[in-house]
Amino acid sequence: MMEITTEKGLEIDHPCGENACAAGVAGIRDALYVLNGKWKLPLIFTLTEGPKRFKDIQRSLGDITPKILSKELKELELNEFVIRTVYATTPVTVIYELTPYSKTLKNVLGELRDWGISHRQRIVSSRKSQPQIP
Repeated sequence: MMEITTEKGLEIDHPCGENACAAGVAGIRDALYVLNGKWKLPLIFTLTEGPKRFKDIQRSLGDITPKILSKELKELELNEFVIRTVYATTPVTVIYELTPYSKTLKNVLGELRDWGISHRQRIVSSRKSQPQIP
């Protein structure tokens, strides 16, 4: 642990030295580069329920356009998070599913989901307790 002083003069224990923090920041930037945007994490979360067709994914996500969904799926496929399987049926059936590698995000998604729920509740509660301006 390294002790640092914040701009407000608070002393806090920081878990890493300068080099370790730089590596940590680089890791976070790499993760955000691959998982950036409004739809990638919700899309992965939707596919944790199992393989789905394009329209089923779109229905699960709500207001995503087909163009954006297609783009996001292609990017996730390039980064080895999603497998796209085409079946020679009439009409053609395309199924999307998570790769074993994408399961490495399980804990991250769970923590992010829990934090998001908690944060939403906190914000709603704080807005209810603030006086309303007419």
